[in-house]
Amino acid sequence: MGTTSFLTRARGLLRIRNQLVRECLAELLSTFVLILITLSSSAQKVTSFETKGNLLTSYLAGALAVMVGIYTAGGISGAHMNPAFSFAMCLMEQFPWWKFPIFVVVQTLGSFISAGAVYILYYDAIWHYSNGTLTVSGPRETASIFATYPADYVSIANGFLDQVIGTGVLLLGIMGIMDTRNKGVPKGLEPVVVALLVLSIESSMGSNCGCPLNPARDIGPRLFTYLAGWGPEVFRWVEGRRRGGD
Repeated sequence: MGTTSFLTRARGLLRIRNQLVRECLAELLSTFVLILITLSSSAQKVTSFETKGNLLTSYLAGALAVMVGIYTAGGISGAHMNPAFSFAMCLMEQFPWWKFPIFVVVQTLGSFISAGAVYILYYDAIWHYSNGTLTVSGPRETASIFATYPADYVSIANGFLDQVIGTGVLLLGIMGIMDTRNKGVPKGLEPVVVALLVLSIESSMGSNCGCPLNPARDIGPRLFTYLAGWGPEVFRWVEGRRRGGD
């Protein structure tokens, strides 16, 4: 009885009543989970020399991570997890513009923290695989674990178009799933259908640039690699690097 009373009081003290703070924390958590699973699958693939993962498992993990993220915070913040989606919701007047920069910062922060968690989780594997040198290019590069890089034949214009089309298909598909006038998805299974949508895009549009589809997913981890020792090269358009996918 005493324990129950203590837990009740503790929940009361820890309860967050400010709606914006609740939404930001939910968005931070969902983005953290999304990027943690996504980058971990890439780290497992790369550091094991693709003996414990491959491109397909990386894509599958990224798609399922989207599903987990939506189930984690969909009922609180909407689980945007993506500045592009937040922007689209603002354009459709389903999300207030004043919240947009707040969500972008939270999403990027969640991605940055996730990158740090993956670095800690795979610390020994990354340093063993890289022979003690953190590089962005070369046969033992590890930067692509965290951020996506273009294929050596892709120009800046083609890379930009690649991301516009890929992200556009993602947003169009999600809007269609959310539209109640369309053939409805069984209630509660929307995250599963969105995950299948992500998997289909990754499987068909991932060869050019790794298919990030999410500015926060790329900027947060890329910033982490810059600070963690990979250096300013992570922000340059360098050819001939292995591409990381999600």
